[in-house]
Amino acid sequence: MRSTQLNDDNLSKEQRILRVLRKVLGNIVKDAMPAHGTPHPFQQSTIDDIRDLFGLIAERERELAVMAGLSDNEKPYYTDEPPASKVVAMPKPTRKPN
Repeated sequence: MRSTQLNDDNLSKEQRILRVLRKVLGNIVKDAMPAHGTPHPFQQSTIDDIRDLFGLIAERERELAVMAGLSDNEKPYYTDEPPASKVVAMPKPTRKPN
């Protein structure tokens, strides 16, 4: 069975902060993306720091999900999507006489 998806109403304050921080940081990176062939406005150390920050955010979100009892491989799904697996009945084998 799939767990219920988290929305903003049942997230902790820390989870909401991490979600907004990830979105804002992603938007900053997208807005600063240079046109093809032009140099990037960020220094390499800044790019490395941004990567580290995304990693820390993801790590803490994973820790919070585990503490909340959620699976660490939660993925979005459509409600009308068929299940990925099917239960198949396996008949018991009959015993052969010796």
